[in-house]
Amino acid sequence: MRVLLVEPEYYTRYPSLGLLKLATHHRAEGDNVEFVRGTELLGVAPDRIYVTSLFTWSWKPVWAAVRHYKTIFPNAHVSLGGIYASLLPQHARLSGADYVHEGLWHDIDGQVPAYDLVPEWKASILFATRGCPRKCGFCSVPKLEGAPVPALASIDSQLHPGHKKVVFFDNNVLALPNWRDIFEELAGLGIPTDFNQGMDARLIDDERAELISRVNMPMIRMAFDYRGIRPWVERAIMKLREHGVRGRRMVFYVLHNYVDDPEDFFERVRDLLDWGAVVYPMRYEPLTTLRKGVYVSPRWTREQLSAVAQARRVLGYGGALPPYKPLVEKFLRARNFDEAFSLRPVGGNWRITDPVIEMALEHEQQESINKNYFPSWRREKDWRKTPQLISSPGR
Repeated sequence: MRVLLVEPEYYTRYPSLGLLKLATHHRAEGDNVEFVRGTELLGVAPDRIYVTSLFTWSWKPVWAAVRHYKTIFPNAHVSLGGIYASLLPQHARLSGADYVHEGLWHDIDGQVPAYDLVPEWKASILFATRGCPRKCGFCSVPKLEGAPVPALASIDSQLHPGHKKVVFFDNNVLALPNWRDIFEELAGLGIPTDFNQGMDARLIDDERAELISRVNMPMIRMAFDYRGIRPWVERAIMKLREHGVRGRRMVFYVLHNYVDDPEDFFERVRDLLDWGAVVYPMRYEPLTTLRKGVYVSPRWTREQLSAVAQARRVLGYGGALPPYKPLVEKFLRARNFDEAFSLRPVGGNWRITDPVIEMALEHEQQESINKNYFPSWRREKDWRKTPQLISSPGR
């Protein structure tokens, strides 16, 4: 059987883990596997086509991919899965796909991804755990993954030969009973590590901070989603500092445009800058929205949201607000949101750090970066540009 794996032409820094695991699964069955990005003209008709999806607002490239391959290969069975397909299955069915898969594909979740299909990608992507015990209204994890469970017993056995970095997509790794085993193994491996979805600051006590400090993590991601967790956020920062972690390695996603208001958001940003951490403002988007950037919370105005976006560009770097001295002083002097996010020049010199560069790359802020910081493949917005099509025979 010939199998075609399709990643639509939307922006993402990361390869599709689901498609790469499907490749391994089908190769084990003796099938021929091809991987493409976007819409390609292929010479040989596949029997099965899998199309993945990302956020709901990226649905148009998904539909374009489904319709393209369904048109040129009308006899192939087209399956559509991923985040958009799981959150908006009824809408996804209108794409023309023969089958829409919701949630995880449990039969293939334990497969090792076929990284040879994306040779320019140099990091192993893992889930040490699945799910999250929190029930945050702005998050899709409970629907996509369900209750928290351990996902693998050993990290080292899952690392791809030649990869020099490991990226975890765990949503709340510190909440699982096996968190110690995970961090102990990572500390022993010494490999650069990124818990890409962040760690729960509320759970970082002295023991966790000590273990985190022993792991080779250039960037420690956390979140400050609402003012009620302020004491735990401050404790997390102070505990990590006590164990030698510099503030600029700590990057906090700061949710706004949700149930908060501009003053609440201002206070959270001010506190984080005062504590020496990097702030990454994250504008809330409804989980099932089909258009990005149109939702305005009842407690915000479009002008206030624009002020945040402009401040990120003018006062920050790559969308992030690092704690450089003039910016910290500006926020500490400010009496309210309007004063803090006004655009008077603040001047001063500050060093660009790797965590800020990483955040800029991940969140489509490349236009504000000096591209000479990056290896050649990372200078491209789409790191998959070459090669676009890679074929691989079944085993």
